[in-house]
Formats: sequence, structure tokens, C-alpha cells
Amino acid sequence: MTSREEVRVSPRHAALIGGVAYLVIFVLAIFANFLAIEGLVEPGDAAATASNIMDSPNLLRGALASFIIVFVLDVIIAWALYIVFRGVNADVALLSGWMRMVGAGLLGASLIFLFLVLGMVGDATYQGAFDQAQVDAQTMLFLDGFDFLWLTGLVCFGVHLIAVGYLVVRSAYVNRVLGYLLYLAGAAYILDTLANALLANYDDYETLFLIVVAVSSIVAELWLALWLVFRGGKSEAV
Repeated sequence: MTSREEVRVSPRHAALIGGVAYLVIFVLAIFANFLAIEGLVEPGDAAATASNIMDSPNLLRGALASFIIVFVLDVIIAWALYIVFRGVNADVALLSGWMRMVGAGLLGASLIFLFLVLGMVGDATYQGAFDQAQVDAQTMLFLDGFDFLWLTGLVCFGVHLIAVGYLVVRSAYVNRVLGYLLYLAGAAYILDTLANALLANYDDYETLFLIVVAVSSIVAELWLALWLVFRGGKSEAV
């Protein structure tokens, strides 16, 4: 009979799986969010947004498919990071994993709104039940629903990054600078969502928040992904 120890995944294998998954997420998320969604949405113009989606429905379908893959890979990364860092502090590693999975779950739930958008602009049943102005307004409302639910999940994701940052700082085998950058990226995600909720004039600061979140998260998370691929799991105790 094979023993339990023999079938356990090693930290090195988990790190490699998680790192590759992270790199795939970078590609898919950039395409889905910045190229597809933002390419289709005209802020403040529901009619133009609906028209763009009607003209390029496959672009939105590609974004939806990409986000579905991201949702699954996020769970895999949560599992991988727990295995890699449980030797530092199992309780914090578990909290980190749960926070990332909750964030992933909210991302998955938000995708319902993208399915509804596709139905609204492409289903003859809806087209016959609503006039064009109603279709345009409902389309924009569903896109806002997707955005707001995803933003809520990013609060959990921010807590996840802060927890991983703590594990990195407390470990003896990862550069502490990475941990501090993860603190910054996690705080940026949380502050951006809270600013969306609390500031009536958030649009005036949106570009600033986007730059802070994008720069800190890309630097910290890309570094984490590359560390997982090339170094993760080689030194720590199982």
C-alpha cells in the first residue's frame, strides 16, 4: 500500500505549478480586462457600449472564457502557496489560501453578469421584450454589476497578498523586499475598492488609483510568480 507521505505534493512541485498558473493568469487577465472589456466599454455611453458588444460579441466571449480559467487557476495558486509557506506559519498560510479562494469565488460569481450581457445583446427573446434604449441600459447595468462584485472580491485578494507578504517576510528563504511589495499591493487593492465605495467623485482619482494598483501588483505578483517557478520550494522544510 502506498503511504500517505509518498503521495503528498512536495513544496517544489506545488511552487512550480502555482508559478506557471500565475504567469498564465497574467496573460489572460491583461487580455480579458484591459484589451477586451475596456476595449468594448465606453464609459458613460450605454448605447455605444451595447453597440460595440453587438459588433464584437466574440471579444466578450473570449474575455468571459479567460476569466473562467483565471477563476480556476486562482484556486490552484491558493493551494500551491499554502503548501509552499505552511512551514513558516500554517495558520497564516491557511488564512491566505482561504482569502484568495473567497476572492476567486466572487470573481466566478461576477461572471454571471457577463453571461447576462451576452444574452441581452444577442438573444432574440430579450431583443423582442425591450426597446433598444432598455437593452443599452441593462447591458451597462450588468457590466457595472460584474465590476462591483469583482471589486468586492479584490478586498479579499488584497488581504491574501498581505498575508503572503507576512509569510515572505517571516521566512528565511525569500527576499524580504518581496514581502513589503506584497504588503503594498494588497493595501492598494483594498484602498481602491474602499475608495470606489466611499468617494462620490472617485472618477476624479480613478487614474491615480489604477496606476498605484497596477504598478504595485504587477511588480510584486510577477516577482512572486517568477520566484515560485525558479526558486520556490527548494529550501523550505516540508
